[in-house]
Amino acid sequence: LEEVLKRRGYVMGINLGEGSYAKVKSAYSDRLKCNVAVKIIDKKKAPRDFLERFLPREIEMLARVKHQAIIKTYEIFETSDGKVYIVTELGVQGDLLEFIKRRGALPEDVARKMFRQLAGAIKYCHELDIVHRDLKCENLLLDKEFNIKLTDFGFSRRVARDEEGRVMLSKTFCGSAAYAAPEVLQGIPYQPKIYDIWSMGVVLFIMVCGSMPYDDSNIKKMLKLQKEHRVHFPRSKVLTIECKDLIYRMLQPDVSRRLCIDEVLMHVWIDLATTQR
Repeated sequence: LEEVLKRRGYVMGINLGEGSYAKVKSAYSDRLKCNVAVKIIDKKKAPRDFLERFLPREIEMLARVKHQAIIKTYEIFETSDGKVYIVTELGVQGDLLEFIKRRGALPEDVARKMFRQLAGAIKYCHELDIVHRDLKCENLLLDKEFNIKLTDFGFSRRVARDEEGRVMLSKTFCGSAAYAAPEVLQGIPYQPKIYDIWSMGVVLFIMVCGSMPYDDSNIKKMLKLQKEHRVHFPRSKVLTIECKDLIYRMLQPDVSRRLCIDEVLMHVWIDLATTQR
């Protein structure tokens, strides 16, 4: 491992995370003169579904997406021993979940700046007909200026369309239950772009409340609340009506009424003067 990377001009750093068939390490790149993240996937240990469906999609998406709020991919290579290396920009300030756990709920001005960046990244993806399908605070990394960098395109894909060019529904359960829309939790074929919006609603709720909108330890109860369009904001948090309204419209169980990304970006809260109190 060390040798392979050394030959390519990387000096290995610390372990950033580890799963059953992949690990992420930090490294220093001589060529780029900066620290990077290296995701190492062991194909011999990975499940077939992942190797045949999700990994090729992730690699394709990472190579295609270029946006200031999406983590930069520097290189992807495979070695003869069946390991795939994905070298990306490093989120030096960690992820948004860690940040909120340390700092508590974010003031609306801070949340607005970050959420605007996320919305910009999703608009860019949706215009390319790419859906992320795993939006959550752990997949939003922060750079040294605390700008959002969207990462983990493991569940992303190009939107499938029929002969008439209509979006075909997705059937794969993707993401984490806590961020999953009711249609996805119920296993109903879903509009993938509209699913991303629900997850964005959960992310914004967590940003401004410092807690989850739904308790995912009881999926049945969670679904009931979601389908009744009940969003409970903690009493201790004083939020603007505009902020609550945007969250409420993104956490809309009726997919035909849930906002699309352009409507999110046009919402009054996104444009609220940063000085307004």
